[in-house]
Amino acid sequence: MDNSSSSSGVGVLDKTMSVLDALESGPASLAQLVQITGLARPTAHRLAVALERHRMVTRDSQGRFVLGPRLGELSIATGEDRLLAVAAPVLVQLRDLTGESAQLYRRQGDLRVCVSASERSSGLRDTVPVGSELPMNAGSAAQVLLAWEDSDRIRRSLVGARFTAASLAQVRRRRWAQSVAEREQGVASVSAPVSGPGGRVIAAVSVSGPIERLTRSPGRMHSQAVMSAAEKISESLHNYEGTY
Repeated sequence: MDNSSSSSGVGVLDKTMSVLDALESGPASLAQLVQITGLARPTAHRLAVALERHRMVTRDSQGRFVLGPRLGELSIATGEDRLLAVAAPVLVQLRDLTGESAQLYRRQGDLRVCVSASERSSGLRDTVPVGSELPMNAGSAAQVLLAWEDSDRIRRSLVGARFTAASLAQVRRRRWAQSVAEREQGVASVSAPVSGPGGRVIAAVSVSGPIERLTRSPGRMHSQAVMSAAEKISESLHNYEGTY
């Protein structure tokens, strides 16, 4: 295998990458790795086993080498970085447009996590620090993150929730959710879904603030702005090489 055109000048790295490149097209035995990469058999074996220890490579049921789970984890982390980079300026715009604090949430198991935020600079506001873990049983962002899950997961998550299956059906129809004093007394919010490839919901964009400003019908005031922000983030993600 001729790697001269992509040589970095660091021999062991180039050889390691040749093993990973060889596995991109599917499982390979050691003999096949040797044939594809042009590496000496001891070298190919040593690199493949080292990659296996780092979970970059694993074995299938026939003992052949295949790409490992660590690559998928790194890919997810890359997607997260892209999401945050794209979302940050959009949240600032949403905050300035609505005059309320704006957040981006992702689901992690039975919790939702604030992964990005742009806070209202002064006056009464709802402050949700980045990294905050909030329950999935209350709040407009929780409704959005749950609404497009499979029916079994929705049914389990509705136990003890402050919203109903009918509420989630309405969220799916109009593509935004609102909450009034669900998560916290005196706080209202509006959220909309951010989608990745294939339309899968991967995050929720929200604005939140005191009921005195957002009223008991916060969606009437801010649903269009929140949906527009969510769509802008979604479109930007789709433009990243067609993958997330």
